[in-house]
Amino acid sequence: QVQLVESGGGLVQAGGSLRLSCAASTSGRTFSTYSMGWFRQAPGKEREFVAGISWNGGSTYYTDSVKGRFTISRDNAKNTVSLQMNSLKPEDTAIYYCAASSILRVTTSTLQYAYWGQGTQVTVSS
Repeated sequence: QVQLVESGGGLVQAGGSLRLSCAASTSGRTFSTYSMGWFRQAPGKEREFVAGISWNGGSTYYTDSVKGRFTISRDNAKNTVSLQMNSLKPEDTAIYYCAASSILRVTTSTLQYAYWGQGTQVTVSS
């Protein structure tokens, strides 16, 4: 079991930055045995993959629209995963979710993530 709590969302102007954090509590398996992902869902749209990181941080993957602007990282000693978001655009506005997958490599499918946080709102004004 994994419990995930996101923080760091808010309102920011276009071109600004935000850093999202996700704190994990695990039972049974340790945090380092999960790959982690960030997803987002805008009003009226499906939840989409944003960024993912493998169990040891050795591999990362980003959706094309955020490459070069967002950076995902993890600290297995602190059971946390973060998403640094720079050069934010109005189209980045969404609820952002942290998720954990039992698959060690990076995976982009929502179906492969069994554990989800409650989400944090990110709003980018133009």
